[in-house]
Formats: sequence, structure tokens, C-alpha cells
Amino acid sequence: MAAHRKPSQRPHTGSAARTAAILAFAGAATAAVLPGSAHAEPQPTPTRIKAAVDRLYHDAEVATEQYNGAKEEATAAAKALNALRDEAARRTERLNASRDALGSFAAAEYRTGGLDPAVQLALSSDPDQYLQRASYVERAADRQAAEVSNVQRQVTEIAQLRTEAKDELAALTARRADLKKHRTTVRARLADAQKLLDTLSPAERAEFERADAARAAARADRSAPRSGTAQAPNARAAEAVAFAYGALGKPYVWGATGPSSFDCSGLTQAAWRSAGVSLPRTTYTQINAGRHIPRSELVPGDLVFFYSGVSHVGLYIGDGQMIHAPHPGAPVRIAPIDNMPFAGATRVA
Repeated sequence: MAAHRKPSQRPHTGSAARTAAILAFAGAATAAVLPGSAHAEPQPTPTRIKAAVDRLYHDAEVATEQYNGAKEEATAAAKALNALRDEAARRTERLNASRDALGSFAAAEYRTGGLDPAVQLALSSDPDQYLQRASYVERAADRQAAEVSNVQRQVTEIAQLRTEAKDELAALTARRADLKKHRTTVRARLADAQKLLDTLSPAERAEFERADAARAAARADRSAPRSGTAQAPNARAAEAVAFAYGALGKPYVWGATGPSSFDCSGLTQAAWRSAGVSLPRTTYTQINAGRHIPRSELVPGDLVFFYSGVSHVGLYIGDGQMIHAPHPGAPVRIAPIDNMPFAGATRVA
């Protein structure tokens, strides 16, 4: 009878289990299941793997922009903290000098202030000279009283600076924690994507990369002027476009701002920096770094943004094309702007 028993299905183990888990996590298992096969695991086909990899790359890019933002905030917090500490040190040095001056005055006052002023006048051999000195001492006392008040003010200000430095240190600690969290997320998503790609055969992997490049090249005008000078509306935009053309073929590296590698917002920031324009670091801050314009009014040099979370950016070069840094394994390249869900555009200059 044992020969007629239906063999039981074994659960996924090893790399197969990991692949299934990654596919499920990426939300790529969208194929309909036939009636009566509700418990059957769909096979990790190249199409499903590609969809999962694309989703993981997108998630990694979202986390990359969050990482870039946290890094920028951490840098600003560290700079502010150092400035507060330097200012507190300078003011403490001035405070110590003021305290020393007050101490010298108090010692002198102790040595000469034992006699009543009327007695000192009676014993003085030159009353007129005594009165002149008394007037000077009174004015000096007024100045010292002001100096005492100044010292008290300095003590209060230094205490405030130290409180601000403590708050800034807490902010810096929080930003560094965010950095660690987003860095971990990026690395995990990219590692999962690589694991899925490793399940493909060499032929499937080659087809995957060919299809990815072909989709990006669709409708891309490779004969566009290399500098973009004739098409750009002004010299700065022309310089930014020329820089982007010069970056073609350079690798995508998350968190990179050039000159040898870029992520998406790192490329646009570097392109406009070459034109003398400073852009913020992340996609969700770059979109507010200029005037918002409709898609119908795009000109070369404009920034174009994608996805509902504004997690990707490219530099428009005309004719519906942009130059962008897509994702790991895909170098800086030309692509049509309708390859991704359009989220908006900004004119920097």
C-alpha cells in the first residue's frame, strides 16, 4: 500500500526557502492561484524574480534617501554642537578674566577700605587730593559694580550655551541612530535583491540585464548633443546637463555624490554644484529647491521626480528624456521619464 501513497509535499528548505521568503516579502507573488491549489507555492520564475528585485531596489532607494537626509542632519548637528562648545569655551575664558579682575579689585579694597572715609579725610595732609581720589574710587566702584553684573550675565549665558549643547548632542545621537537604521535597511534590501539574482541561471541573468537596459534605452535619443548647450535655457542649466552627460556609465552606489559614483540625488546635486548652484542632499528636499513646474513646461536642466514618496530624481535633458542613476548594477544612463510614476518637477535656475 505504501507504493500507492501520495508523496507529501516538503516545505522549502535552504536557498529555496530563502527565495520564497524574499519573494513574499517583496510582494511579488501576484499571480492568481487555480481553484484547489490554494496551498501551492508559486514557482520563482524569472519574471517574478525580476518584479521582486525591482521592488527591493525601490525600497532600498527610499531607505537611501532617508539615510542621506539623516546624514545631512547629523552633519549639521555635529557642526552646531562644535560651534556651541567653542563659543562656551571662549566665553568661559572671558569670564575667568573678569573674575580675576574682580578678585584684584576686592583685594585692593580690603587693604585700603578699613578706615571710615570721614576719618581718612581728617587725617589726610592734602584734603583736596583726597577728595579727587575719592571721586575716582567712586567711579571705579561704579565700574566694578557693572563688571559684577557683567560676570553674572556671562555665567547665565554660559549655562544656556551648555544646555543648548546638551540638546544638540541629543539631536546628534538621534540622527546617528537614524543613520544606522536606514543603513541597515538599505543593505538588507540590496542583499535580498542580490540573493534573488543569484538564483537565476547565467542565461536568465543575462536576459534580465539585457531587458533592464533595453527598457531604459527605449525612446532614449542617443544622438542628443553631448553638452546640451543649444537646448538648455541658460548657461547654468547647460553646465548641469553637460556634467550629467559626463557622468554617463558611472556606477550607482547608494549614498555617493561623485565624482566616480552616484546615487540618484547625489548625481543631480553634483550636476548643479558644477554649475555653481547648491542643492540639498535628498529627493524630498530637492523637489522644494526651486520653482515647481508642470510636466508640459520641462526644459533641459529641470529636476524630475518619481513615485508618490518622491524617492527618485533625474535631470531632464529634453525630448522626454532624463539622465539618472537608477539602482545598483545599473550605471548612470539616459532613460525616458515615463519609465516611472511621475511625481513632479522643479526648475532650479
